[in-house]
Amino acid sequence: MKLTVVEETKTKMVFSIEGETHTFCNLLKEEIRNVKGVEISVYKIDHPLVGVPKFQVETKGVEPRKAVKEALKSIQKMSKDFAKQAAKL
Repeated sequence: MKLTVVEETKTKMVFSIEGETHTFCNLLKEEIRNVKGVEISVYKIDHPLVGVPKFQVETKGVEPRKAVKEALKSIQKMSKDFAKQAAKL
């Protein structure tokens, strides 16, 4: 996975994630959307076979980079919790 920031201001961030598909992107989009202060969290993939996901995050009252980091930490915690539950099976 390679994350590249394309554009960044105090209230907007556009970045691409090379090597990911809809599976991870949908999860990340929803987790970013759950962060307080996020107004827009969307992504698109120009071509389904060779396209690179491109995200746009717009915020009010929180820096976009901090919102993305918070969402990633949430995903990481969910993954650890899931792994613990799966180990009990």
